[in-house]
Amino acid sequence: MLDERTMRDFGARDEDEQQAFLTQTWCDKCQQANLGMHTVIEYELKGVLFIEGKCTGCGEPVLTELTDDDF
Repeated sequence: MLDERTMRDFGARDEDEQQAFLTQTWCDKCQQANLGMHTVIEYELKGVLFIEGKCTGCGEPVLTELTDDDF
């Protein structure tokens, strides 16, 4: 059985927190920090929270795994 994502509402986060996640990024393809991301979704998978979007530089996926330090 495959684990499925449980979608969460990224828009429910505080505006400052949203902006931090949208701007403080790392793109593996561009090999650059803080290019930003768009088309963002937030979900939980296997008890771990993720914020995923597309790099504003190249359009490749950017993924942030939230740890206990992020709360």
